[in-house]
Amino acid sequence: MPRLLSAGHAVRVLHRKARSDEQTCRGDLLSGEGLEEAVDGVGTIVHCATTNSRADVHGTRNLLRAAARAGRPHLIYVSIVGVDRVDIPYYRAKLACEQLVERSGLPWTIQRTTQFHDLIVWMCTSQRWLPVIVMPSGVSFQPVDAGEVAARLADLAGAPPAGRMPDMGGPEVRFAVDLARAYARSRSIRRPVVPVPMPGAAMRGYRAGRHLTPEHTDGRITFDQYLTA
Repeated sequence: MPRLLSAGHAVRVLHRKARSDEQTCRGDLLSGEGLEEAVDGVGTIVHCATTNSRADVHGTRNLLRAAARAGRPHLIYVSIVGVDRVDIPYYRAKLACEQLVERSGLPWTIQRTTQFHDLIVWMCTSQRWLPVIVMPSGVSFQPVDAGEVAARLADLAGAPPAGRMPDMGGPEVRFAVDLARAYARSRSIRRPVVPVPMPGAAMRGYRAGRHLTPEHTDGRITFDQYLTA
């Protein structure tokens, strides 16, 4: 939001719990509550809301319907590199949302990005009670800084609809175990990082690098720099 405001845009945020004011509209994508008021008179919608379930599809459908009734604003949808190539339920839901946006009749832009730095940190911190840090063997990630993605979205909000944008990736492709070891060093954690073979279609997709975009190293902030900051 600060980037949009500094660029001179009037901003309205949809929030499930906050009180409505000049910059905030209380509403819910799943129930549809408040969506008409949230999109009334807007020129661009940046759809970042997500949850790890098929509820994403239902919420996106409700938002698109409200937007269509409000005068066809430009809708920007944030997605993930590899949603059409890695077989996990969350990715299938994101792909279904992309398809809804494409068929909505609205002017649209879809921006796929690789995983955020924060996700790698969460993968490590969620294991804080274990004697080791377990990471999938043979899997690499290309983490990108969330702030740099926000800057890209702010630029898109001020630009005409562009359809599917080129993927946006972080500056480095690194093995998951290497990223975890960097995290452990930065926090003076002495627990060993253990690579573990993990089965399943999703892991096959990850090992094949289908969630990576090495030709689009758009991010500038490395994982090590993120940890230091």
